[in-house]
Amino acid sequence: MRVLLAGGAGYIGSHTAVALLEAGHDIVVADNYANSSAEAIRRVEEITGKSVDLFEADVTNHEDMRRVFDAKPIDVVIHFAGLKAVGESVEKPVKYYRNNIDTTLTLLEVMAEKGVHNIVFSSSATVYGDENDVPYVETMKKGSCTNPYGWTKSMMEQIFTDAAKADPEMSVVLLRYFNPIGAHESGLIGEDPQGIPNNLMPYITQVAVGRRDHLTVFGDDYDTPDGTCRRDYIHVMDLAEGHVKAVEYAAEHKGTEIFNLGTGTPYSVLDIVKAFRKASGVEIKYEIGPRRAGDVQDCWADATKAEKVLGWTAKRGIEDMCRDAWNWQSKNPNGYRD
Repeated sequence: MRVLLAGGAGYIGSHTAVALLEAGHDIVVADNYANSSAEAIRRVEEITGKSVDLFEADVTNHEDMRRVFDAKPIDVVIHFAGLKAVGESVEKPVKYYRNNIDTTLTLLEVMAEKGVHNIVFSSSATVYGDENDVPYVETMKKGSCTNPYGWTKSMMEQIFTDAAKADPEMSVVLLRYFNPIGAHESGLIGEDPQGIPNNLMPYITQVAVGRRDHLTVFGDDYDTPDGTCRRDYIHVMDLAEGHVKAVEYAAEHKGTEIFNLGTGTPYSVLDIVKAFRKASGVEIKYEIGPRRAGDVQDCWADATKAEKVLGWTAKRGIEDMCRDAWNWQSKNPNGYRD
Protein backbone atom coordinates (compact mmCIF):
# COMPACT_ATOMS: atom_id res chain seq x y z
CA MET A 1 0.00 0.00 0.00
CA ARG A 2 0.96 3.63 -0.41
CA VAL A 3 0.52 5.57 2.82
CA LEU A 4 0.47 9.36 3.15
CA LEU A 5 2.02 10.58 6.39
CA ALA A 6 0.60 14.07 6.97
CA GLY A 7 3.06 15.69 9.34
CA GLY A 8 5.35 12.72 8.75
CA ALA A 9 8.73 14.42 9.27
CA GLY A 10 8.12 14.83 13.01
CA TYR A 11 9.13 12.58 15.87
CA ILE A 12 6.45 9.90 15.65
CA GLY A 13 5.98 10.30 11.90
CA SER A 14 9.63 9.67 11.05
CA HIS A 15 9.77 6.51 13.18
CA THR A 16 6.50 5.31 11.67
CA ALA A 17 8.01 5.95 8.22
CA VAL A 18 10.80 3.49 9.07
CA ALA A 19 8.34 0.88 10.34
CA LEU A 20 6.10 1.18 7.26
CA LEU A 21 9.00 0.95 4.81
CA GLU A 22 10.44 -2.05 6.61
CA ALA A 23 6.99 -3.69 6.46
CA GLY A 24 7.02 -3.33 2.67
CA HIS A 25 4.73 -0.32 2.23
CA ASP A 26 5.40 2.78 0.11
CA ILE A 27 5.12 6.16 1.79
CA VAL A 28 4.56 9.80 0.93
CA VAL A 29 5.40 12.48 3.51
CA ALA A 30 3.87 15.96 3.67
CA ASP A 31 5.17 18.40 6.28
CA ASN A 32 5.66 22.15 6.73
CA TYR A 33 8.55 21.63 9.20
CA ALA A 34 6.90 23.72 11.92
CA ASN A 35 8.30 21.33 14.51
CA SER A 36 10.21 18.86 12.36
CA SER A 37 13.04 18.56 9.84
CA ALA A 38 13.52 17.29 6.31
CA GLU A 39 16.78 15.82 7.58
CA ALA A 40 14.75 13.26 9.54
CA ILE A 41 13.35 11.86 6.30
CA ARG A 42 16.80 11.78 4.67
CA ARG A 43 17.90 9.66 7.62
CA VAL A 44 14.82 7.45 7.28
CA GLU A 45 16.06 6.74 3.76
CA GLU A 46 19.52 5.98 5.15
CA ILE A 47 18.13 3.53 7.72
CA THR A 48 15.85 1.69 5.33
CA GLY A 49 17.74 2.00 2.04
CA LYS A 50 14.47 3.11 0.43
CA SER A 51 13.41 6.40 -1.11
CA VAL A 52 10.62 8.60 0.23
CA ASP A 53 8.41 11.01 -1.71
CA LEU A 54 8.70 14.15 0.43
CA PHE A 55 6.60 17.30 -0.02
CA GLU A 56 6.97 20.57 1.84
CA ALA A 57 3.29 21.27 2.35
CA ASP A 58 0.96 22.84 4.90
CA VAL A 59 -1.74 20.33 5.82
CA THR A 60 -4.19 23.18 6.47
CA ASN A 61 -3.82 24.33 2.85
CA HIS A 62 -6.14 22.74 0.28
CA GLU A 63 -3.92 23.48 -2.72
CA ASP A 64 -0.86 22.05 -1.00
CA MET A 65 -2.71 18.87 -0.17
CA ARG A 66 -4.24 18.53 -3.65
CA ARG A 67 -0.70 18.69 -5.03
CA VAL A 68 0.35 15.85 -2.71
CA PHE A 69 -2.67 13.64 -3.50
CA ASP A 70 -2.29 14.26 -7.23
CA ALA A 71 1.36 13.15 -7.29
CA LYS A 72 0.65 9.45 -6.67
CA PRO A 73 -2.42 7.40 -5.70
CA ILE A 74 -2.87 7.19 -1.90
CA ASP A 75 -4.42 4.15 -0.20
CA VAL A 76 -4.35 5.23 3.46
CA VAL A 77 -3.63 8.50 5.26
CA ILE A 78 -2.04 8.82 8.70
CA HIS A 79 -2.81 12.18 10.28
CA PHE A 80 0.15 13.29 12.42
CA ALA A 81 -0.07 16.99 11.56
CA GLY A 82 -0.75 19.18 14.58
CA LEU A 83 0.58 21.16 17.49
CA LYS A 84 1.07 18.95 20.53
CA ALA A 85 2.37 20.74 23.65
CA VAL A 86 -0.03 20.69 26.60
CA GLY A 87 1.49 23.70 28.35
CA GLU A 88 1.66 25.82 25.20
CA SER A 89 -1.94 24.97 24.37
CA VAL A 90 -3.04 26.51 27.68
CA GLU A 91 -1.11 29.68 26.81
CA LYS A 92 -2.14 29.80 23.12
CA PRO A 93 -5.51 28.05 22.81
CA VAL A 94 -6.71 29.81 19.65
CA LYS A 95 -3.51 28.82 17.82
CA TYR A 96 -4.14 25.18 18.74
CA TYR A 97 -7.82 25.14 17.80
CA ARG A 98 -7.14 26.86 14.47
CA ASN A 99 -4.22 24.69 13.41
CA ASN A 100 -5.28 21.26 14.63
CA ILE A 101 -8.90 21.38 13.54
CA ASP A 102 -8.03 22.99 10.19
CA THR A 103 -5.59 20.17 9.36
CA THR A 104 -8.36 17.64 9.97
CA LEU A 105 -11.03 19.40 7.91
CA THR A 106 -8.64 20.01 5.02
CA LEU A 107 -7.51 16.39 4.96
CA LEU A 108 -11.08 15.09 4.99
CA GLU A 109 -12.19 17.47 2.25
CA VAL A 110 -9.28 16.65 -0.05
CA MET A 111 -9.61 12.92 0.67
CA ALA A 112 -13.27 13.13 -0.39
CA GLU A 113 -12.30 14.96 -3.60
CA LYS A 114 -9.70 12.31 -4.44
CA GLY A 115 -11.72 9.25 -3.46
CA VAL A 116 -9.51 8.21 -0.52
CA HIS A 117 -11.52 6.62 2.28
CA ASN A 118 -9.03 5.23 4.82
CA ILE A 119 -7.42 7.26 7.61
CA VAL A 120 -5.52 6.59 10.84
CA PHE A 121 -5.59 9.46 13.31
CA SER A 122 -2.89 10.35 15.82
CA SER A 123 -5.06 10.92 18.89
CA SER A 124 -4.16 11.04 22.56
CA ALA A 125 -4.98 9.64 25.97
CA THR A 126 -5.81 13.20 27.02
CA VAL A 127 -9.33 12.64 25.64
CA TYR A 128 -10.10 10.50 28.69
CA GLY A 129 -9.95 13.62 30.84
CA ASP A 130 -9.64 13.28 34.59
CA GLU A 131 -13.08 11.81 35.39
CA ASN A 132 -12.16 8.24 34.39
CA ASP A 133 -10.24 5.82 36.57
CA VAL A 134 -6.99 4.29 35.34
CA PRO A 135 -6.24 2.20 33.43
CA TYR A 136 -8.10 3.81 30.56
CA VAL A 137 -10.18 1.54 28.32
CA GLU A 138 -11.55 2.45 24.88
CA THR A 139 -15.14 1.82 25.99
CA MET A 140 -14.98 4.63 28.56
CA LYS A 141 -16.80 7.84 27.76
CA LYS A 142 -14.49 10.66 26.85
CA GLY A 143 -13.98 13.06 29.73
CA SER A 144 -13.66 16.79 30.16
CA CYS A 145 -10.18 17.49 28.85
CA THR A 146 -7.86 19.47 31.09
CA ASN A 147 -6.23 21.53 28.33
CA PRO A 148 -6.93 22.91 24.82
CA TYR A 149 -4.57 20.37 23.22
CA GLY A 150 -6.72 17.57 24.63
CA TRP A 151 -9.90 19.29 23.48
CA THR A 152 -8.58 19.54 19.92
CA LYS A 153 -7.93 15.79 19.93
CA SER A 154 -11.40 15.11 21.33
CA MET A 155 -13.03 17.37 18.73
CA MET A 156 -11.04 15.81 15.89
CA GLU A 157 -12.07 12.34 17.01
CA GLN A 158 -15.69 13.49 16.84
CA ILE A 159 -15.21 14.98 13.37
CA PHE A 160 -13.72 11.72 12.08
CA THR A 161 -16.45 9.63 13.73
CA ASP A 162 -19.22 11.76 12.20
CA ALA A 163 -17.53 11.67 8.78
CA ALA A 164 -17.39 7.87 8.91
CA LYS A 165 -21.07 7.68 9.87
CA ALA A 166 -21.95 9.77 6.85
CA ASP A 167 -19.78 7.78 4.44
CA PRO A 168 -20.23 3.99 4.50
CA GLU A 169 -17.03 3.59 2.48
CA MET A 170 -14.92 5.32 5.08
CA SER A 171 -12.55 3.59 7.50
CA VAL A 172 -11.29 5.55 10.52
CA VAL A 173 -8.83 4.22 13.11
CA LEU A 174 -8.34 6.45 16.14
CA LEU A 175 -5.08 5.67 17.93
CA ARG A 176 -4.95 7.02 21.47
CA TYR A 177 -1.27 7.43 22.31
CA PHE A 178 0.08 7.47 25.79
CA ASN A 179 3.63 8.87 26.26
CA PRO A 180 6.08 7.99 23.48
CA ILE A 181 9.78 8.31 24.30
CA GLY A 182 13.01 6.77 23.05
CA ALA A 183 14.42 6.74 19.52
CA HIS A 184 15.36 4.40 16.70
CA GLU A 185 18.11 2.06 17.87
CA SER A 186 20.48 3.38 15.17
CA GLY A 187 20.59 6.79 16.85
CA LEU A 188 19.98 8.42 13.47
CA ILE A 189 16.47 9.69 14.24
CA GLY A 190 14.89 10.76 17.51
CA GLU A 191 12.92 13.47 19.26
CA ASP A 192 14.17 16.94 18.33
CA PRO A 193 11.77 19.62 19.57
CA GLN A 194 12.36 23.16 18.38
CA GLY A 195 12.90 25.55 21.27
CA ILE A 196 12.36 24.52 24.88
CA PRO A 197 11.12 20.92 25.12
CA ASN A 198 7.58 20.48 26.39
CA ASN A 199 7.94 16.75 27.07
CA LEU A 200 9.92 15.03 29.80
CA MET A 201 12.41 12.82 27.96
CA PRO A 202 13.85 15.36 25.51
CA TYR A 203 14.29 17.76 28.42
CA ILE A 204 16.16 15.07 30.38
CA THR A 205 18.39 14.24 27.42
CA GLN A 206 19.15 17.91 26.79
CA VAL A 207 20.16 18.33 30.43
CA ALA A 208 22.33 15.22 30.12
CA VAL A 209 24.09 16.53 27.01
CA GLY A 210 24.62 19.98 28.52
CA ARG A 211 22.08 22.01 26.53
CA ARG A 212 19.95 22.69 29.63
CA ASP A 213 21.12 23.39 33.17
CA HIS A 214 18.49 21.36 35.00
CA LEU A 215 15.10 19.69 34.76
CA THR A 216 12.09 21.24 36.47
CA VAL A 217 9.71 18.64 37.90
CA PHE A 218 6.20 20.09 37.88
CA GLY A 219 4.87 19.23 41.33
CA ASP A 220 5.84 16.64 43.95
CA ASP A 221 2.61 16.80 45.96
CA TYR A 222 0.45 14.42 43.92
CA ASP A 223 -1.09 11.35 45.55
CA THR A 224 1.53 8.98 44.13
CA PRO A 225 4.36 7.03 45.81
CA ASP A 226 6.96 9.75 45.17
CA GLY A 227 4.56 12.69 44.74
CA THR A 228 5.15 13.12 40.98
CA CYS A 229 2.77 12.41 38.10
CA ARG A 230 2.63 8.92 36.62
CA ARG A 231 2.45 8.17 32.90
CA ASP A 232 2.42 5.21 30.53
CA TYR A 233 5.70 5.62 28.64
CA ILE A 234 5.93 3.68 25.38
CA HIS A 235 8.91 3.23 23.08
CA VAL A 236 8.40 5.22 19.91
CA MET A 237 9.27 2.18 17.74
CA ASP A 238 6.57 0.13 19.50
CA LEU A 239 4.19 2.97 18.73
CA ALA A 240 5.39 3.08 15.12
CA GLU A 241 4.79 -0.65 14.71
CA GLY A 242 1.28 -0.10 16.06
CA HIS A 243 0.68 2.28 13.16
CA VAL A 244 1.66 -0.40 10.65
CA LYS A 245 -0.97 -2.70 12.15
CA ALA A 246 -3.53 0.13 12.16
CA VAL A 247 -2.89 0.98 8.49
CA GLU A 248 -3.37 -2.64 7.47
CA TYR A 249 -6.54 -2.84 9.58
CA ALA A 250 -7.93 0.41 8.12
CA ALA A 251 -7.56 -0.93 4.59
CA GLU A 252 -9.78 -3.93 5.40
CA HIS A 253 -12.52 -2.53 7.66
CA LYS A 254 -15.19 0.17 7.53
CA GLY A 255 -16.49 2.48 10.22
CA THR A 256 -14.61 3.79 13.25
CA GLU A 257 -12.42 1.87 15.70
CA ILE A 258 -10.47 3.16 18.68
CA PHE A 259 -7.27 1.62 20.04
CA ASN A 260 -5.09 2.52 23.00
CA LEU A 261 -1.36 2.25 22.30
CA GLY A 262 0.48 1.96 25.59
CA THR A 263 2.28 -0.54 27.82
CA GLY A 264 -0.15 -0.57 30.73
CA THR A 265 2.71 0.14 33.16
CA PRO A 266 2.90 3.56 34.84
CA TYR A 267 6.14 5.31 35.75
CA SER A 268 6.50 8.55 37.69
CA VAL A 269 8.60 11.49 36.59
CA LEU A 270 11.27 10.59 39.14
CA ASP A 271 11.14 6.94 38.05
CA ILE A 272 12.13 8.10 34.56
CA VAL A 273 14.92 10.30 35.92
CA LYS A 274 16.34 7.33 37.82
CA ALA A 275 15.94 4.93 34.88
CA PHE A 276 17.70 7.37 32.57
CA ARG A 277 20.56 7.81 35.02
CA LYS A 278 20.98 4.02 35.17
CA ALA A 279 20.89 3.64 31.38
CA SER A 280 23.22 6.54 30.59
CA GLY A 281 25.45 6.86 33.64
CA VAL A 282 24.68 10.59 33.64
CA GLU A 283 23.37 12.35 36.75
CA ILE A 284 20.37 14.56 36.01
CA LYS A 285 20.12 17.76 38.02
CA TYR A 286 16.51 18.59 38.79
CA GLU A 287 14.46 21.02 40.84
CA ILE A 288 10.89 20.77 42.07
CA GLY A 289 8.55 23.42 40.70
CA PRO A 290 4.82 24.11 41.04
CA ARG A 291 2.24 21.95 39.29
CA ARG A 292 1.76 22.70 35.60
CA ALA A 293 -1.64 23.76 34.30
CA GLY A 294 -3.37 21.00 32.34
CA ASP A 295 -1.54 18.03 33.90
CA VAL A 296 -3.43 15.06 35.36
CA GLN A 297 -2.04 12.93 38.16
CA ASP A 298 -2.26 9.47 36.59
CA CYS A 299 -2.58 8.25 33.02
CA TRP A 300 -2.00 4.74 31.75
CA ALA A 301 -3.55 2.32 29.30
CA ASP A 302 -5.39 -0.91 29.06
CA ALA A 303 -4.11 -1.98 25.62
CA THR A 304 -5.88 -5.36 25.53
CA LYS A 305 -8.01 -4.43 22.50
CA ALA A 306 -4.97 -3.60 20.36
CA GLU A 307 -3.47 -6.97 21.20
CA LYS A 308 -6.67 -8.89 20.42
CA VAL A 309 -7.76 -7.03 17.28
CA LEU A 310 -4.53 -5.72 15.76
CA GLY A 311 -2.17 -8.37 17.07
CA TRP A 312 -0.01 -5.61 18.53
CA THR A 313 1.67 -5.32 21.90
CA ALA A 314 4.51 -3.18 23.22
CA LYS A 315 7.74 -5.18 23.36
CA ARG A 316 10.35 -2.72 24.62
CA GLY A 317 10.88 -1.81 28.27
CA ILE A 318 11.83 1.37 30.10
CA GLU A 319 15.52 0.46 29.90
CA ASP A 320 15.29 0.31 26.10
CA MET A 321 13.46 3.64 25.99
CA CYS A 322 16.09 5.42 28.09
CA ARG A 323 19.05 3.76 26.36
CA ASP A 324 17.80 4.63 22.87
CA ALA A 325 16.87 8.20 23.85
CA TRP A 326 20.41 8.74 25.16
CA ASN A 327 21.97 7.06 22.12
CA TRP A 328 20.13 9.53 19.88
CA GLN A 329 20.90 12.65 21.93
CA SER A 330 24.54 11.79 22.67
CA LYS A 331 25.19 11.23 18.94
CA ASN A 332 23.19 14.35 18.00
CA PRO A 333 23.70 16.91 20.80
CA ASN A 334 21.94 19.60 18.78
CA GLY A 335 19.43 17.30 17.14
CA TYR A 336 19.16 17.47 13.36
CA ARG A 337 21.14 20.71 13.35
CA ASP A 338 24.41 18.82 14.02
